[in-house]
Amino acid sequence: MHGLHLIADLQDCRGDTPLDDADALRALCLDAIARAGLRAVGSLFHPFVGDDGQPQGVTGVVLLVESHLAVHTWPELRGVTADVYVCNLGADNSARAEAVMDRLVAAFAPSEPKIQRVLRG
Repeated sequence: MHGLHLIADLQDCRGDTPLDDADALRALCLDAIARAGLRAVGSLFHPFVGDDGQPQGVTGVVLLVESHLAVHTWPELRGVTADVYVCNLGADNSARAEAVMDRLVAAFAPSEPKIQRVLRG
């Protein structure tokens, strides 16, 4: 159960990835996971819609063989929270977790990313 858990608060996001588009966010997350050499087992991305029918934020989760990735977006605040946890059973996957988070931070382009690193286990 050893592993690295990255927890990010990304504010003032100015990247090209739309924060209200579940399909775009899913594609970004799955691409980041694949590029890092991690293995997705399933995903669910839920878009929120306002009373006026306009898209709002998205909550998304990707289940990994190695654990999970979760993102939550607030387009009206230009904010994103992200959570990447990878287990290190048999191999140290910490660099892969960092690569996923680096890709997300680059895509969202926050003015000042705040990332916590928690060693688990």
